[in-house]
Amino acid sequence: MYVRQTDYEVPRRKYEWADGVRLELGERTLIMGILNATPDSFSDGGRFDTVEKAVLHARRMVEEGADLIDIGGESTRPGSEAVAVEEELRRVIPVVEALRRALPGVPLSIDTYKAETARQSLEAGAHIINDVWGLKGDGRMAAVAAEYGCPVILSHNRHAGDYIDLVGDVVADLKGSIALAKHAGVEEANIWLDPGIGFAKTYEDNLQLMGRLTELSALGYPVLLGTSRKRFIRHTLNLPVDDLVEGTAATVGAGIMQGCQIVRVHDVRAIKRFASMTDAIVYGPAESRKA
Repeated sequence: MYVRQTDYEVPRRKYEWADGVRLELGERTLIMGILNATPDSFSDGGRFDTVEKAVLHARRMVEEGADLIDIGGESTRPGSEAVAVEEELRRVIPVVEALRRALPGVPLSIDTYKAETARQSLEAGAHIINDVWGLKGDGRMAAVAAEYGCPVILSHNRHAGDYIDLVGDVVADLKGSIALAKHAGVEEANIWLDPGIGFAKTYEDNLQLMGRLTELSALGYPVLLGTSRKRFIRHTLNLPVDDLVEGTAATVGAGIMQGCQIVRVHDVRAIKRFASMTDAIVYGPAESRKA
């Protein structure tokens, strides 16, 4: 790395699935495009809630530079209502199946905390589980991740933001999720972390955590950062949800500089360009990097 860090090393990972899909971590920042197959997500609810719309949007994101697509069938915005597993499956399974056909070389992530949704999505062609409850929302999720041998993203979350020491508590909670994964048989290389920006955290909490992401990177696992269009950016800039590209880019830059390797975003084209420039500073020129 061009930007030298003394408290952590960016882990390198290579994944190859039975269908020939490949993914590498550690050479540059990966862009995860957000695909919400929901009627009520906070910034794009209802825009991609048919299979045809979802496929068109996913194609567009890949053309703009997305390395993987994250498919969600339940909004996790504050105040949103839980969705029954049957409804979640109705929303996401046709999309997973269609994207597997339309984008055969692109890794697909299923954004769910329900084990049955994860299992059926993996059977339908998904490659990664993105669990906003860090395996703590459904006691069967860790076993599903272990059974399918897939990467699982463990996001930090709590029912209440009752922190004594914010960053220390976040790290401790994530270590608890890691322990659940390992106990179930999830391989070390398949564990990714997410600080859970915006989940059970105040405006001040989010800013503090954004400035101390190296403490998560120091745990030795790939870190995914999901800040795109979130409320703490809207609050800082006093702008509407569809006018936050620059604010999102600032958080992405801070994350990359602190070891985050995957960023989950709505505005793929702009953030891809921003991340590529930041990568040149952090990792060196693209042509000089070794896989």
